[in-house]
Amino acid sequence: MSIKRIFKNEYDLIIDNMVDGLFVVDKDRKITFWNKAAEDILGYKKEDIIGKTCDILKSPTCMGSKIADKYGQCSLFCNEKISRKQCIVTAKDGKTKYLLKNAQLVRDQENEIIGGVESIVDITDQIEKEREINLLRQKLKGRTSFCRIIGNHYTMQNIYELIELAKDSNSSVLIQGESGTGKELVAHAIHYSSYRKTDPFLKVNCAALSENLLESELFGHVKGSFTDAIRDRKGRFEDANGGTIFLDEIGDLPLSVQVKLLRVLQEKEFERVGDNKPIKVDVRIIAATNKDLPSLIADGQFREDFFYRLNVIPIWVPPLRERKTDIPLLVDHFVSNFCQETGKHIVSCDQNTLDKLLEYSWPGNVRELENAIEYSFVTTRGDVITLENLPRQISTFSFTDTVNHENVTDKTQEKESIINALEATGGNKTKAAELLGYSRVTLWKKIKQFGIQ
Repeated sequence: MSIKRIFKNEYDLIIDNMVDGLFVVDKDRKITFWNKAAEDILGYKKEDIIGKTCDILKSPTCMGSKIADKYGQCSLFCNEKISRKQCIVTAKDGKTKYLLKNAQLVRDQENEIIGGVESIVDITDQIEKEREINLLRQKLKGRTSFCRIIGNHYTMQNIYELIELAKDSNSSVLIQGESGTGKELVAHAIHYSSYRKTDPFLKVNCAALSENLLESELFGHVKGSFTDAIRDRKGRFEDANGGTIFLDEIGDLPLSVQVKLLRVLQEKEFERVGDNKPIKVDVRIIAATNKDLPSLIADGQFREDFFYRLNVIPIWVPPLRERKTDIPLLVDHFVSNFCQETGKHIVSCDQNTLDKLLEYSWPGNVRELENAIEYSFVTTRGDVITLENLPRQISTFSFTDTVNHENVTDKTQEKESIINALEATGGNKTKAAELLGYSRVTLWKKIKQFGIQ
């Protein structure tokens, strides 16, 4: 039975008018059918190529391991089937063409191989554009990232410039922005690009400790100053001498501790808890908060003089929804990181998935995006992340009109995201906080704020 007999009259007509190129080879790898689209893609007319072996296409990517005498070098005859393989071939005019190929062996009724059917799509333009984009990325590399901060949006360029200007100053810095925007990364960048980079960088979460423990953590204590003070202990300011101390969640700092920190900012000295001996330190203070400090000042919960002492160099980190053009960069960055961590080979997201990531409101900001990509690495079986691999609150997200009700809609979407995360984790608040990119304290506060049961 000849493979030519597969194609008769109307079948020839239909196949000849396909958009994709299609050709058939016999068991000796000689081309026996060549449709019109294949002519258009590679320039070879039927009369030029039928009867010739596929070696005429000069494709280095088609040469597989040698198959026992019979079929020469051909990966199709070795693997039976080829799916979505990128191939490089030479067209009739000598130009290189990049093709996406699918191929399948054909057998007769006795299960003997009689040849193969191959379809080809020209992706040369796409490959060339990807190369141009990669070249542009290389040229812009210095401005798409800065000390582990990723972003090419103009707001991020302004932050890079502020970091450069602030790095060798001793002035205090106040970093403001929503949870998950990367405030700690900015603090790291300031310290590790400054002359203090060889000295300690210590972080204190002001929301995680009670007032008494926080004082002891910051300033240390002497033996006997309170019940559990069984020996003298140095605080973070002494440990950070010469370096930087990062006060995260500064908006949750008790007023009594604000007074003592104000003294450190003004006089560069403090006293341990239970002691009256002043200790001099050379420490730069960087603070961060997701709270509206002027409102806290108006409510009497934050000292105005302390605010102005902190806010010498203010840096505002924008939420991800205000710099969505950075999402593809961030996705590539996280995919690359998780590939190294997990050993998986995942290329990126498909276009539908990227569109959904660009549409989503990101209440948890960059941290939520990172967690979403990490989640997708667990659920993705192939080499491309699809919609079904994303967390449910993202894959099912539906964009709503926010022109006239922007603030209300943002809060509604945030509440829905929290409810979805709690449902997805069976009510486990720790896991839900991780999924959303919140700290556990922040999630507790938002649950209370929105009245979520």
